[in-house]
Amino acid sequence: METFVWPIRVYYEDTDSGGVVYYANYLKFMERARTEWLRSLGFEQDRMARDQGVIFAVTEVDVKFRRPARFNDALTVTARIIERGRVSLRFAQAVYRDAELLCEGRVQIASLDSARFSPRPMPEALLREIPDVD
Repeated sequence: METFVWPIRVYYEDTDSGGVVYYANYLKFMERARTEWLRSLGFEQDRMARDQGVIFAVTEVDVKFRRPARFNDALTVTARIIERGRVSLRFAQAVYRDAELLCEGRVQIASLDSARFSPRPMPEALLREIPDVD
């Protein structure tokens, strides 16, 4: 699968008292990139929940922090599917400042029934948009 790229700016609210991005905010940056990836395919999560009864939940995260990002940095966040199942997707994600790798991780999401919060197959329309992973 092609790597999706999303630009993000570090705001003051993203940083700790030392002006460094607080570690949990890298997960927020990755979440935003996955949301924008989904939007780029024509899927809005609020509509999917309302019209199809499907939501997505993170089920597993493995993150390595390499270098700090700081207030006002222009970052690039990437997302690429590395595993595709009937009810889950695993992403390889990274956060860069220019070409410098700051943070990388693997994030697994699951498709859930919005009423019962139980696993359910991904919508067929979405699966058609996601190529098979080699």
